[in-house]
Amino acid sequence: MKLKLFFFLSFILFIHTHAQSYIFGKITSESGTEMQDVNVINIRTNEIVVSNRDGHFMISGKQGDELRFIKAGYERITKIISQENTQSPMNISMVRQTIQIPEVEVKQGLTGNLKIDSKLYNKPKKVEKLLKDMDRYIAQKSDPRILAAKPGEFVQPKGQGFSIGKVKDKWDDVDLMKYIRTSLGDDYFTNLKIEKPLIDHFIYYVFAGGFERKKILKYGFCSDADLNRFQRFVLTRISSYRAPQTQR
Repeated sequence: MKLKLFFFLSFILFIHTHAQSYIFGKITSESGTEMQDVNVINIRTNEIVVSNRDGHFMISGKQGDELRFIKAGYERITKIISQENTQSPMNISMVRQTIQIPEVEVKQGLTGNLKIDSKLYNKPKKVEKLLKDMDRYIAQKSDPRILAAKPGEFVQPKGQGFSIGKVKDKWDDVDLMKYIRTSLGDDYFTNLKIEKPLIDHFIYYVFAGGFERKKILKYGFCSDADLNRFQRFVLTRISSYRAPQTQR
């Protein structure tokens, strides 16, 4: 009887130790507003969930796991799950990315002193000649051999299904691809196991899969809502994109 009780208690302890635990939490902005469509990634399991309209999320994890919180336009946050997080909700506050303002050159006005003003506004002949030579060099067309891809260099394939955009559109797919990659950052794609040289190719793959972008290309503007819609669409295409790679 004692032996059976020992095995029973051992079995209960095993289940408790290996049971799947979940981390609950809420994501808000600096002002306390609930944040929707924030990507929450468990680096150990590669699981990805998205916060709901109330900012709440739920993801499987355990103490010591690393969670990353990613949203376009906000600083990325990394959080290590503590013992407290496994017992009570995790509160995350997202901070907007700092926008750098281009430096403004302040030109000195006339002083009234002819000697000083002549030095400020009359450029030396050598400087003027150098500027003209630079203008002519920039205006020249580059040799196609210089622009050609080097041996072994990845070249973005072009083929059926990749829209280049109409003349009347302010953007084409290349413009939109560059904007999405810059806004989301390479870390977003590498966390999805997309190698850096293939990020552009994967974005085109999502476009070809039916991502609606006519208005974006027409007006040359991609909103936060469009970026969130793209991220949701990525989750429906990532499995089929990986499938050919796993078969090779």
